[in-house]
Amino acid sequence: MEETYLITGITGYVGNVLAKRLLSKHKKVIGFARDEKKVKRIFSSELLPQMEIYYGDTRDLTSLEKCFENRENLYVIHTAAIVSIQSKKIDETMYDVNVNGTKNVVSLCLKYHVKRLIHVSSVHAIPLKKKNEVMEEVSSFDPSNVIGGYAKTKAMSSSLVLDAVKEGLDAIIVHPSGIIGPEDYSNTHLTQVLIDYFKGKLPASVKGGYNFVDVRDVCDGILEALNKGRKGECYLLTGDYHNVTEILDVAADYKNKKKIKTLPMFLAYFALPFLWIFFKIRRKRPLYTKYSLDTLKSNGNFSHQKASDEFNYHPRSLKESIEDEIDFLEKAHFI
Repeated sequence: MEETYLITGITGYVGNVLAKRLLSKHKKVIGFARDEKKVKRIFSSELLPQMEIYYGDTRDLTSLEKCFENRENLYVIHTAAIVSIQSKKIDETMYDVNVNGTKNVVSLCLKYHVKRLIHVSSVHAIPLKKKNEVMEEVSSFDPSNVIGGYAKTKAMSSSLVLDAVKEGLDAIIVHPSGIIGPEDYSNTHLTQVLIDYFKGKLPASVKGGYNFVDVRDVCDGILEALNKGRKGECYLLTGDYHNVTEILDVAADYKNKKKIKTLPMFLAYFALPFLWIFFKIRRKRPLYTKYSLDTLKSNGNFSHQKASDEFNYHPRSLKESIEDEIDFLEKAHFI
C-alpha cells in the first residue's frame, strides 16, 4: 500500500520545502493550508497537480478532518504554527494555533490510527542553560521553565504530543533552531534582516547571535526521523552558533556589498524605542525587540548529536545556506 504524507502548514518555511522534497521522491503528498493564493504562488503549475490540497485552519477540526478520512498508511507532519519572538507574553491567537491546533491534529491522529506523527516543535521549548552549557533533548516539557509566549506554546504542544504517545500514538518531536536557507516565502526574522540589508534599510547589526540551521537540513532530518526515529523520542535538528554580524558579512562578501556597523548590545537596548518608531512608520514588524535581543544574547549551544548518531544528521555550512538564500531572494524578486 502506497504511503501518503500529510503536511499541515504546507505554505510555511518548513512545510513548502518538505513538500517539494517528498514530491521529488515521487511520494503522495496531501497539503493543508489556509491561503489558496499563497499555495499557487509557492508551488509551480507543474507541482500543484501532483498534490491534494485542502484548505482550512488547524483550529477547525471539521476542515482538518477531511485530510484524514479514508486514508491508509498515512504519515502526518505537523508544521503549522505561529512563530514569534516578539513578546514574552502568550498571544491569544498564537496559543489557539500552536496549542489547540496541535490538540486537534493529535486527536485526529489517534482517531484514524496514523502510521506516525512528526511534530515540528522548536528549541525554544527546551529550558535554557547557562552560557556555553550544552543543551540536549528533554523527556518532558513545562511551559513555566521556558521564557516567552512562543516558547511556552511550543512546550505545551510538545507535552500534548508526548501525552498522546502514552495513549498509543506513534509520534516523534523534532526541535529545529533558527531556520535559514532558501524558499522562505513568509519572510521570517532572519530573511527580513537580509532583505532590509540588501535594500539599504537596515540601520545596523547587533552584537549577538543564535544557533542557525538550514531549512533543507531540517527537512532531511524530518524524513530520516520518519523512517529511523524511535517512537516517543525528541530530536534536536540544529546547526551551529553564528552571530548576526557573521551572517551579514557572508552576505556582503557574496555580493561585494559594503558591510554595516555592529551595535554593542547595550546600545541596541537603548535604541529600542527609536527602532520601534522606525519600523512602525514603515508598517513592518520590528526586527529588534527586548525579547529578540534577549534571545540573541542567550545560550545557543544546542547539540544535535542524538540525531547524528541515530540517523546520520549533518547540517551544512553557514556560507552555503546564506548564499543559497540570497539566490532565492533575488529569483523571487524580494531583493
